[in-house]
Amino acid sequence: MAKKSPRPVKAAAKPERTAGRLGWLDGWRGAAVLAMIAYHFGFDLNHLGWLQQNLNEDPAWRMARTLILGNFLFLAGAGFALAQQRSAPPRRQLTRIARIAAAALLVTLGSRLAFPQSAIYFGTLHAIAVMGLLLMALPNWGWGLCLLGAAIIGGNLAYANEIFNQPALSWLGLRTFRPRTEDYVPLIPWFGICLIGCGSMRVALRRDSLARWSQVAAPSWLAWSGRHSLAIYLLHQPLLLGILIPLSKLLRS
Repeated sequence: MAKKSPRPVKAAAKPERTAGRLGWLDGWRGAAVLAMIAYHFGFDLNHLGWLQQNLNEDPAWRMARTLILGNFLFLAGAGFALAQQRSAPPRRQLTRIARIAAAALLVTLGSRLAFPQSAIYFGTLHAIAVMGLLLMALPNWGWGLCLLGAAIIGGNLAYANEIFNQPALSWLGLRTFRPRTEDYVPLIPWFGICLIGCGSMRVALRRDSLARWSQVAAPSWLAWSGRHSLAIYLLHQPLLLGILIPLSKLLRS
């Protein structure tokens, strides 16, 4: 009787590679993106005369902007800490920062066309690009960054000087008045929020506090918005204005 040939031994299955993203973090960023779109929708309606609001002075509008921007910068800091913990090489980090800086330049050029008297020269993306470079240069602290962030926020409340009113220094944030621009995100106090986000994420990672949240997923469409926040940031205003401007002209004709 012929002997049965031995069954081939199956190779051990290789572990599945994952993208390594945190679903809840993408969802959080996606929620911030939606809130930003809603805010800019109101801004555009006001700009076109459909609303009559002073967005720079009205407490509700100012609070909304502060919360939305604060979320973006906190998440930017948290994302930097997460990428660093996953050993993203400096070259990759610099490439990402360069991409954000290029997008910031597009925002400046576009705002010069749409708002020539109040163009954006140091807005959200400009600030995130500079903050990314600063985070790369700072020590790998956790609570230390949170304390430094709180000190920067407090410094903005305690000190201002006319010398910082000069255009070359106004991006630092210690001006005595707000410049005329559609989006102004100076390093002080906003870098403080970014530092707190970065420091908090580092503390959570060191304590393994995120393990229990690793399987928490946001709705796919919300997480998708968070993963593509830069593209949405660049495209949403041209799309909104591309719809609202013709509609405004049509209704007033």
